[in-house]
Amino acid sequence: MTTALIADDEPLLAQALAERLQTLWPQLDIVAIAKNGLEASAEINRLQPDLAFLDIRMPGMTGLQVAGALQNTRVVFVTAFDEYAVAAFENNAVDYLLKPVSDLRLAQCVAKLQRTQAKVPDLSTLLQQLNQRQAVSSTQYLTWLTTGLADTTRLVSCDEVIYFQACEKYTEIITATERHLIRTSLKELLPQLNPQRFAQIHRSYIVCLSQIDKIDRDLLGRQRIHLKLKADILPLSRSHAGQFKQM
Repeated sequence: MTTALIADDEPLLAQALAERLQTLWPQLDIVAIAKNGLEASAEINRLQPDLAFLDIRMPGMTGLQVAGALQNTRVVFVTAFDEYAVAAFENNAVDYLLKPVSDLRLAQCVAKLQRTQAKVPDLSTLLQQLNQRQAVSSTQYLTWLTTGLADTTRLVSCDEVIYFQACEKYTEIITATERHLIRTSLKELLPQLNPQRFAQIHRSYIVCLSQIDKIDRDLLGRQRIHLKLKADILPLSRSHAGQFKQM
């Protein structure tokens, strides 16, 4: 029987993936679900599963670091971040699933794993590709964002974005006509945005600078940002107000 481990710092997503895998592949024995990279590494060393479904960004160790130490466990990355991975995994020796994972895409992954059960991929080559891509991406800024709902994937250009709003562990993208939700926190998103175009104005908001119409104060003296294309009024916290005083 093929064995597998799932590692994701979002327990509900990990459990949902486990249930969907069991439906698609009843013979698959999911031996552990890890909550972070350190736990995943320890459990893989202890249980030696055939497969590991790893989120890339996890506390303790990233999925890349966990995968880098593996010898005989095949890895499928399951993550919300596609800015560097799509090109690196085009050879399909192991798979890469972009959250939210559609039923069709997960079924394709399962079929691929079942076809190649006897093969252990050259993971070191794949990780090298991924790390090189990640290094390049660290000096480049996002030009578009991927959003998805069920089997539909949308690309939203950063040129369309008016502001971003934190929504717990996720972030809402607000354009002139639409709102989208991505599985990336505002903290993770900020360093990927061009600082010449976007600025954090509050712990829960990042705004496109060209979309700011004016800044004023309410009756209590709190600073507020008015936008050109939206009636929304955004808070400007004291800790982020200094950047505008210098302008």
